[in-house]
Amino acid sequence: MAVILGIESSCDETSASVCVDGKILSNIIANQTIHAAYGGVVPELASRVHQQNIIPAVQQAIVNAKVSKNDIDAVAFTRGPGLLGSLLVGVSFAKSFALAKNLPLIEVNHMQAHVLAHFIGETKPKFPFLCLTVSGGHTQIVLVKNYFDMEIIGQTLDDAAGEALDKTSKILGLPYPGGPLIDKYARLGNADAYPFPEPNIPGFDFSFSGLKTSILYFIRDNVATDPQFLEKNMADICASVEKRVVTILLNKFRKAAEKYGITQLALAGGVSANTGLRQGLTDLCAQKGWESFIPKFEYCTDNAAMIAIAGYYKYLDKDFVGQDIAPLARMPF
Repeated sequence: MAVILGIESSCDETSASVCVDGKILSNIIANQTIHAAYGGVVPELASRVHQQNIIPAVQQAIVNAKVSKNDIDAVAFTRGPGLLGSLLVGVSFAKSFALAKNLPLIEVNHMQAHVLAHFIGETKPKFPFLCLTVSGGHTQIVLVKNYFDMEIIGQTLDDAAGEALDKTSKILGLPYPGGPLIDKYARLGNADAYPFPEPNIPGFDFSFSGLKTSILYFIRDNVATDPQFLEKNMADICASVEKRVVTILLNKFRKAAEKYGITQLALAGGVSANTGLRQGLTDLCAQKGWESFIPKFEYCTDNAAMIAIAGYYKYLDKDFVGQDIAPLARMPF
């Protein structure tokens, strides 16, 4: 029996999870509400709150999994990418715990873990498959050949899709975090009300900076002529923005699948919780006769279950690291 403790602290969620023989038995996520007052994550505050949350989160994960600290066989942790101060808290705790219990350490790439979240639960994609990994900091199309043999075949050249949604929410005056609010308003609006432009980027790469600028100028010009424009049209604006982000993502994803001849398509990352994107992928695969794989909501945002499952597969390969390991804000894929 392999019991893996997973630790995630790359941004503003402190999370701990216990995985036993590839099955997730607990997944504790402590969110940080302190950042709402600042309209975004404040790195120094994030690291301080991680220090407060890490021990209670780990303790609760162990209790919920109905195991003891003595049952744990290895500690998996997010090494990067992420906020350096936040990562430092999780890495330091993982190293201390492993040293105290004489356990092996397993480093995990945060973005690879998002992909491997698809191996939590009963329904799993088969290799090779394509994964569209979309978050506030990353937008990637990943060719997944094996658990840790992954190739980025397309990525954003500037802003990530999640960042575009977050910045749009700020322009619209919505409170942080704005992505879920755009999703909520979009369900009530007309997605064809405002035709925002789609960038013409060759290959499978993305660009969202131009879309952000287009939205900014659109809001500025319409509010100048009608100060009540946002209040009267919030749902239609959100629906139109969401539609354009989704079409940008799925048009590239479809082209990649067609070129590589792959019929299993997966979503991952925080933006994979977006209702429009989830439905869009489902509809695309239904039209094409492909299979779609979408994680449960709790495994879309940053969570330790994905770290624990990645750690489990690394444990089987005895892929361990030493106590001299350090966090990396930018980590090679």
